[in-house]
Amino acid sequence: MRYINNELEGKNILITGGAGFIGSALAFYFQENHPKANIYVLDCFRNDETFPSGNLKSLGHFKNLMGFKGHTICENINNTQAMSRLFEKIKFDYVFHQAAISDTTVLNQEIVMQTNHDNFLHLLELTQKQGGVMIYASSAGTYGNSPAPNRIGEGEVPENVYGFSKLCMDESVRSILKSNPQAPIIGMRFFNVYGAREFYKSKTASMILQLSLQAMHNKKVRLFKYGEQKRDFVYIEDVVQANVLAMEAKKGGIYNVGSGKARCFNDIVERIKHHLGEFEVEYIDNPYTFYQNHTEADISLTIKDLGYSPRFELEQGIDDYMPEIRAIYAREKKCF
Repeated sequence: MRYINNELEGKNILITGGAGFIGSALAFYFQENHPKANIYVLDCFRNDETFPSGNLKSLGHFKNLMGFKGHTICENINNTQAMSRLFEKIKFDYVFHQAAISDTTVLNQEIVMQTNHDNFLHLLELTQKQGGVMIYASSAGTYGNSPAPNRIGEGEVPENVYGFSKLCMDESVRSILKSNPQAPIIGMRFFNVYGAREFYKSKTASMILQLSLQAMHNKKVRLFKYGEQKRDFVYIEDVVQANVLAMEAKKGGIYNVGSGKARCFNDIVERIKHHLGEFEVEYIDNPYTFYQNHTEADISLTIKDLGYSPRFELEQGIDDYMPEIRAIYAREKKCF
């Protein structure tokens, strides 16, 4: 589905973190709906390096870009000299900044802050010098465990360095917008995104994918007691919609990107059962000292300023996603 009328013919679009989940979804949206645009995907791609938690340092995977016909650049946003050279070579009309350390278990505060905040500011400076539009990924992690519904400007008390780094990004943008409200900088606070191309996020993939695969492989899933924790689950198609609409924003700003409704994990289980039939649900103790019990995006500003209109309820999103999940299961089963 196409979200804007602008043809984008000849426009240069850069997507950092473009081999990741949301970045690759954006790349294919533009390829399919705006074939006359010049699309550049930048990603450092994954290697075997891991954080102390065992999670991979980079989540970008070439398989997310199978069929992509635009320009692919293998580079790390932390290489500021290389980024400066890139912007000297190409004038980007739009920059979708998705690259980040998004693993909330990372305890190295220095590398998270340098990657997520400091190097974002460098990219923002490069974009502004060219007169381009910056649309960047913020996060619902900026709200920590503040009471829902989560509203922009309220309850911004992150519980980990990832959320703090994203809040610092937003605060830096707010400082710019205070003196220049029309500056084309738009922050997108993503809530719990799920959908195609998230498989390579591994342990950080959505509960929709993880629970579905658990049910298929084991005929059993495990939830923290008693599955009533609530999240704002937003389907990838709606996240793409919000990002694309931001290209035509009349002013800069920071916006929540969610479904606008909180749903519990038991709701996910019920919809999975609709597709897969009955399976066992085991409720276990939650071992984490910090755990968000309820997130829910107030999307009133996103609707008002960007014209955003979520198209997928949780059930519709799972229905649309299930063929992809079945294909993932079939591939995994072959490997066993």
